[in-house]
Amino acid sequence: MSDKQIIPADQILPSRLHIIPLQGKPIFPGIFTPLMIQAVEEIHVVEEALSSDSMIGLVLVRDESEERQLMGDDLYRVGTVAKIVKKINLPDGGINIFISTLKRFRIKKFLNNETPLNGAVDYLDDEDDSGIEVKALTRSLISEMKQLSENNPLFSEEMRLNMVNIDHPGKIADFITSILNIDRQEQQKILETLNVRERMEQVLMFIKKEQELLRIQKKIQKQINEKIEKSQREYFLKEELKAIKQELGIPTDSKSSEYNRFKEAIDALDFEGEVKEQVEQELEKFSMMDPNSSEFIVTRNYLDTIVNLPWKHEVGEELDLGEAKKILDRDHYGLEDVKNRILEFLAVRKLKKDSKGSIICLVGAPGVGKTSVGKSIADALGKKFFRFSVGGMRDEAEIKGHRRTYVGAMPGKIIQGLKIVKTDNPVFMIDEIDKLGASYQGDPSSALLEVLDPEQNVNFRDHYLDLPFDISNIFFIATANSLDTIPRPLLDRMEVIHLSGYINEEKMAIARQYLIPKSLDRSGLKKSQIRYSKSTLSAIADQYAREAGMRNFEKALDRVHRKIAKKVVLEEHALPISVKPEDLEEYLGPPIFREDDVKKVTRAGMAIGLAWTNFGGDTLIIEAVNNPGKEGFRLTGQMGNVMQESANIAYTHVRHVAEKYGVDASFFEKNIIHLHIPEGATPKDGPSAGITMAITLLSLATGKQIKKNLAMTGELSLVGKVLPIGGLKEKTIAARRNKIKQIIIPKANERDLKEIPDHVKKGISFHPVETMEEVIELAL
Repeated sequence: MSDKQIIPADQILPSRLHIIPLQGKPIFPGIFTPLMIQAVEEIHVVEEALSSDSMIGLVLVRDESEERQLMGDDLYRVGTVAKIVKKINLPDGGINIFISTLKRFRIKKFLNNETPLNGAVDYLDDEDDSGIEVKALTRSLISEMKQLSENNPLFSEEMRLNMVNIDHPGKIADFITSILNIDRQEQQKILETLNVRERMEQVLMFIKKEQELLRIQKKIQKQINEKIEKSQREYFLKEELKAIKQELGIPTDSKSSEYNRFKEAIDALDFEGEVKEQVEQELEKFSMMDPNSSEFIVTRNYLDTIVNLPWKHEVGEELDLGEAKKILDRDHYGLEDVKNRILEFLAVRKLKKDSKGSIICLVGAPGVGKTSVGKSIADALGKKFFRFSVGGMRDEAEIKGHRRTYVGAMPGKIIQGLKIVKTDNPVFMIDEIDKLGASYQGDPSSALLEVLDPEQNVNFRDHYLDLPFDISNIFFIATANSLDTIPRPLLDRMEVIHLSGYINEEKMAIARQYLIPKSLDRSGLKKSQIRYSKSTLSAIADQYAREAGMRNFEKALDRVHRKIAKKVVLEEHALPISVKPEDLEEYLGPPIFREDDVKKVTRAGMAIGLAWTNFGGDTLIIEAVNNPGKEGFRLTGQMGNVMQESANIAYTHVRHVAEKYGVDASFFEKNIIHLHIPEGATPKDGPSAGITMAITLLSLATGKQIKKNLAMTGELSLVGKVLPIGGLKEKTIAARRNKIKQIIIPKANERDLKEIPDHVKKGISFHPVETMEEVIELAL
């Protein structure tokens, strides 16, 4: 600059500036704008600036969420110097100043580190602000901004004129940045960019982003407009349709037709008393409601439930016991005692001509056919069948319904089922009744007490319906794996029928008659294409499906048929195919149960016991060993409290009678005895292993091995009496699966042998005993 060039006095920039912190976004050079000042310290800064050169420095705060007193480190280092043009005092004590921003500066250091801030500054000049690229970028910026401003109503005509009249590329980039909707950090970054070309490139990128955002916004707006136009068109068409219906005398809206439908149905049902009064009130309320209100939907659903329920009692069933027996024999193999119990039950219903109080509970291991027996009963009665599971149910509202206080309220399972079957005397199956839960939302088992009580369910009141409804004509069938977890008051209301597991011969017959045809049909094969020998089915039962039920057997057949279907499709094997025992490993993999898995006594201190579980009967091997040391008795194998007590009683009794059988008293004093039931991960409990544990301990003490193929079950008292047990049939089936030939049972259970079919008892000798002495005599 030459010495003769004149510089305006107001353009001489000071080396020190009063700093005003900016909270929102940075202010760029070359802009005339108002600035509101509220803080007392900042007002003082403005007053001081006006009293000198009217220059202030505007610097952005790094974190605008900070509420403490600002210090130098809280500000960015690059800001804009501005000249205060005018000051206006505001009524609230603040001031509004009009500023003209001049140039970028960088703070070299803060002269004081607390507000009001002052700093020594260096002024920054634009770099690389000429050349072909900068000219091209300038044109691109102006062109793109024109396009953006035409499509955005927020850009005023004044903004467009200012942008065109700016002659410096750097100032154009600064002006555009100040009016774009960009994050404060990005704007500060552009403020700190001195290279004009780089600054313009960054701004161009933000313009492109803004254009893309605008394009998406227009697209969304277009979609919304189309939806509004569509809804308006539908509204006008509906109004036209309504006018046409009025001319023809047809009901003009859906509400009217719904009202007429409900009124006709309610008149046909001919209600009386409380029901009539309540339903008429609801119908009148429905007629006056706004169809757009949530209450309208609740009332409509309620009335819909009312008119779809079977309020009128239907004529009782015509039972044919002969036909019922045929249906049961057709659908199930064996289970003679179960079929007889069911036929006896049906015979009483035929003579009594009254179905009230008909509640059966089918108890058995998984896969023994409880659900299918329930379906067969419904077929035998010629009634509709409805099944629902209560396993894991924790909310009593599932049984008795939700109160009509919100839109999603529903009736309970009983009313829902009646609405579906549309008859008041169906067969209802309540599955998994032994797995009911309880929570803060109520106890479903308590709710079921009313449902299953013949004295109460004549006037069953569902929370949703809130009207008395007679459900005493429903034939209830419950299913369970165990009776132990069913609450006693609930169990007292039901007739219990036990379904025991199947022995191998029964499994083979069931497979031939039922499972193989069903499985072949599912696999797309024909009965004539696949053949099974008796030995093959026996091998499947022995090696892959030893459980009480038939589910694993059916799964094994499905796997065989799927693999055969694959071979047939790939033409690897011609039909028909005969499945042999040696082929099973190819189809089903290595046997799950091998011959050596059969529980055997191999040394002194071992015995085989019989147990009953939720999955049917089972055999348990009980082991005992002694180690030198101070007298002690250890128990392992996840025994429950009852079984631990049995073990302690067995230990005490054996020690009491040991000398009688030649055992030195010092054996117990000088040994720690450890009694274990294998499969430690499986919890075990129950009062039927006393004599088995006692004979195990005595066998260990005497060194005598228990006879082979001998198992036992029975509880032991402290003085040596053998007490009765339950589940003898299931235990006998388990013993037969384990190739047991002799079973010791309590004398009191001798009567239960009559209930066990002869083909299950065949080949097994039963030894009823009353005392532990008899057990010892038979076993050792």
